[in-house]
Amino acid sequence: MTPDQLITFATVAEHRNISRAAVALHLSQPAVSGQLRQLQDEFGEPLYQRDGRGVRLTPAGEQLASYATRLRDTWRQAHAYRDALRGMEQGTLRIGASTTPASYLLPYLIADFHRRYPDVSLHTADGNTTEIVGALDSVDIALIEGPVGSDLPPDTAVHAWREDEIVAIMPRTHPLAQLGGATGEGGEGGRVELAAFGAHPLVLREAGSGVRQIVERAFARAGVPMRVALEIAGVEGVKEAVRAGMGIGFVSAMSMRHEDGALCLFSLSPEPLTRRLSILVPHASAPSRVLQQFLALCLADGA
Repeated sequence: MTPDQLITFATVAEHRNISRAAVALHLSQPAVSGQLRQLQDEFGEPLYQRDGRGVRLTPAGEQLASYATRLRDTWRQAHAYRDALRGMEQGTLRIGASTTPASYLLPYLIADFHRRYPDVSLHTADGNTTEIVGALDSVDIALIEGPVGSDLPPDTAVHAWREDEIVAIMPRTHPLAQLGGATGEGGEGGRVELAAFGAHPLVLREAGSGVRQIVERAFARAGVPMRVALEIAGVEGVKEAVRAGMGIGFVSAMSMRHEDGALCLFSLSPEPLTRRLSILVPHASAPSRVLQQFLALCLADGA
């Protein structure tokens, strides 16, 4: 029995899936399976059983998982302490970000951080909000949009970050483009009553998107039906589908900053549809100095 085997077992116990544990550990699936077999041979009885696409721990496995998790947490704290002692000359930071902050905020933050700390290695992962929250074990910090949820891993800190507005977008030729009274370059500044959208086809982001969750809740609260013509992944996919005439889309206002004016954007009425972007820090009790400096940069940028 080795510490690596126990750390691997703790990760499998957390994810209840060998493939996802392998991704979190940056190992191949055969390597993870091999460590599990060696550990099981050491104990002489089953520690887990296959359960559909995942695994289910046996009673012996559940007990071992409690010990293995404490070992893994201590190992992480020791690494964080080592990194703090080494200072900021070198290090690695793994950043997860959901679609909107990944596309429109993170590049500027990374460029600023790299100018200050050029020897720190930065690795990024993106996805929708649900995917990033589900992958918190494999990142040091996460920038997300939409509701945070209550099922975060233990020792995860949540920092309120920036306000963002969700706007409706449509071609200039759309009937609502005249009704909304768009003004200025690109049609920004107009307002349209939420009830008016019930008669028109809509283009929505994929399930799990923070924007989609907020839009669906707003329509439900107002009692307005949603005629979904297309579901498509990514902000740019929504904008291209709207340009193609598939319907009205909903995106972050910041995603429209560099548009050429072919699309009009509108705030929703009677109240603009706003949300809070958040920063999640897993293992917050033992942050590295690299993480602390990047978090401070993010919070200052959102002030």
